[in-house]
Formats: sequence, C-alpha cells, structure tokens
Amino acid sequence: MQKTNTKDMTSGNPAKLLLFFAVPLMLGNLFQQMYTMVDTIIVGKGVGVEALASLGAADWLNWLFLGLVTGLTQGFSIQMAQLYGAGQKERLKQTIGNAVFLTAAAAVLFVLVGQAGLRFFLDLMHTPENIYAGAEIYLRIMFGGIPVILAYNLSAAMLRALGDGKTPLYAMILAACINVVLDLLFVMVFHWGIPGAAAATVIAQVFSFVYCFVSIRKIEAFRIRREDLRLQSATVSRLLMLGMPVMFQNIIISVGGMVLQSVINEFGFIFVAGFTATNKLYGLLEMAAISFGYAVTTYTGQNLGAGRLDRIRTGMRSAMIMAAVTSVLVSAVMLIFGRSILQLFVSGDPDQIDEVVRIAYHYLSVMSYFLVILYALHVYRCALQGLGDTVVPMVSGVAEFVMRVSAVLLLPMAIGRNGVFYAEILAWTGAALILITAYYVKMHRMVRRQRQES
Repeated sequence: MQKTNTKDMTSGNPAKLLLFFAVPLMLGNLFQQMYTMVDTIIVGKGVGVEALASLGAADWLNWLFLGLVTGLTQGFSIQMAQLYGAGQKERLKQTIGNAVFLTAAAAVLFVLVGQAGLRFFLDLMHTPENIYAGAEIYLRIMFGGIPVILAYNLSAAMLRALGDGKTPLYAMILAACINVVLDLLFVMVFHWGIPGAAAATVIAQVFSFVYCFVSIRKIEAFRIRREDLRLQSATVSRLLMLGMPVMFQNIIISVGGMVLQSVINEFGFIFVAGFTATNKLYGLLEMAAISFGYAVTTYTGQNLGAGRLDRIRTGMRSAMIMAAVTSVLVSAVMLIFGRSILQLFVSGDPDQIDEVVRIAYHYLSVMSYFLVILYALHVYRCALQGLGDTVVPMVSGVAEFVMRVSAVLLLPMAIGRNGVFYAEILAWTGAALILITAYYVKMHRMVRRQRQES
C-alpha cells in the first residue's frame, strides 16, 4: 500500500494526528469556499444585486442536493475507515466496489429528480419573479453536474477514510484556481452572467475529481477487482444503513433552510441579497468545524476498528479544545473585518449597497457570537458517525429542522424580520444538546461493555 499520504490513526499522539489531518482539510475547504465566494463576488459585481439575489434564492435548494451527495459518500467512508483500522483489506475492497456502484446509481437518480422538480421547488419557496429565471438557470447547470460532484466527493471520502487529507486539498486548490480563471473569463469577458458562473463551478469540479482519481489509482487498497463490483447484500445493507441516515439528516437540514429561504423571499430582493452575502461567508465560518469533523470521523472510525476506545476519548478532548479555540479566532476575524469583506459582494446604487451590507453584517455578527455551538455540533456529530451511529445524528438533523422552522415562522412576528437571523443559532443549539448527550452515553456503554468482555 502506498504510504505517502494515507495515515494510520490508531497509534501516535491523538491531538497531533487530528490537527495534522484537519489542517489540510481546512485549507481544502478554504479553497472550496473561495471559489464559491468568487462566483458570488463576480456575479454581484459584474451583473448586479438582482443576480446576487438569484444565487441566494438558489442556495438552499443547491445545498439540498449537495447534502444528498455528501451525506451518501460520508456514510460510505465510515465503513471504509473502520475496515482500514481493523486491517480487513479484502472487505475494504469489496466495500469500495459496492460503494462505487451505489454512487453511480445515485447520480442518475439525483439528476432526474433535480431537473424534474426544480420549478416546483422554486415555486414552493416563493421565489420572487425578478430573480426566478436566474435561480432556475443556475440550478439547471449545477444539477446537471451532480455526477461529477458525486464522483469527487466519493473519491475524497475514500482518501480521507485512509487518513489522506492532503490529496483532496491539492484537488481543491486546483479546482479553485481553475474556477477563478473561468469565472473571470465566462462572466467578465464573455458576459455569460449566472450561467457562466455555474458552468465554471462544474468544470472546476471535473478537474478536482480527475486529480483525486489519479491518486486513488496509485493506492493498493483501492485497486478493486471486477468481482468487488458485484453487489453483496450484506455490504450494500451496511453501506445504506450508514449512508442513508446521514443523507436524510442533510435533507432535513436543507428543507429547514428552504423554509427559511421562503420566508426571507417575502422580505424583498434587497433583504435576500444581504442574507445571501452572509450565507456565502457561512462556509468560511463553518470551514474549520467541517474539517475537525472529518478528522474526528476518520480518527474514531479507525480506532473503533482497532478496539482503542481509550484513544477515542483522549482524541475527543483534544478535538473539542482545538475546535473551541478555532471558533473564537474565526469569530474575532469576522467581527473585525466582516463588513469590509461583505462589501466585496455588492455593486450598484450606493443606497442599495449600504442597506445590503447593513443587513448582511447584522446576520454575520449574530452567527459569530455563537459560533462555538456550531463547532461542538460538528465534532460530536462526526464522532458518533465514526462510531457507526448515524441514527442519532439524523435525529439531531430533525431537531435542527424543528428549531429552525419554528424560529423562522415565530420570531419575525415577535421581533420583526431580523428574528430570522436567530433561527440558525437555535437550530445549532437543539442539535448540539442531543449529540453531546448521545456521545457520552454511547461511550460510557461501549467502555463498560469492553471491560466486561475483557
């Protein structure tokens, strides 16, 4: 097996392993967020506020399908990490082969559902007429690129399962650079507007997948045989048992976001534009949390496979300390520089710009003050997933949905339209309380069972 980037996380200093695994993922997420932001900045500056609002109207629906993609592949990677930690190479190859088959089938299904249901979803969210066409064309192109996005996410998930966080980083750097160049070319030079920004994103994803695929071909553990592609009922059941709850969890969260978006759409396109500008920074706020989460999933999965519950507990303490410190630093940067960053997203009438930035910075400030809750949510959710429990994280997604929808429907009536800004905070809090409690209960039971068996 090639050992250049893969990492056995069942031995060595837990804090060091988690940090060195998470940092490349953070950088990769940074570049991914960069090209998402570049789309928004170039469209906002080069096309206008209505175009910016169009991207905002498309956001949660786009995230719904991305949630399907990432949920499925993340669930698959849990089984891979556990088998790698246990040293079961043949079962690992069989799992990878079955995961490839299931991912290909999912790609076809997601494209068909996305394209057929797009107008229904946009109507359901009360998308304003003046931004409807822009949102629709953006999503048509993005949904057409779902097979590529699935292929990249599965490849990256496979690499992370074996402790390789560097290759997805390099793939994302490549994609970010290509996306920036194509954005400038398609939008600013060719004047293709919103379709140009969407096409640039899909093309960039093609390159990120190809880069990961070339690396995968060099790793012995991923050299599957034809017989590994044959569906095995036990393997398929296990993969779906892990992948479907994560996917459903992301669906529930995204549907809650769509309800949020439908309420925001009622406040007019200026408010939508302000909300969109901050949502594009949401990725930067969440970036390190996602990275710590992926690190924790791989770490707990491998150590569970090796039967090292003691290392899981030690690693979780280290992960939570690092996550808390990082959340404070990210919050400070956003509170100090957020207003200046938000101004990059808008152009046009000065009064419109001032109003958009004012709305956006208010929302950004609210999220920044409570960011540590989001980081705890990711760490504990991913720890449970690494332990093979995807049901409680799914339940936490339902809690997010209930809290987010309740807040977005009730708070505006009590404190005005700015009440929608607190929907995210309440959603994070409800989910985090469930996840933290479930983690400690599960670990206590597992440790007790292990002691009894020994």
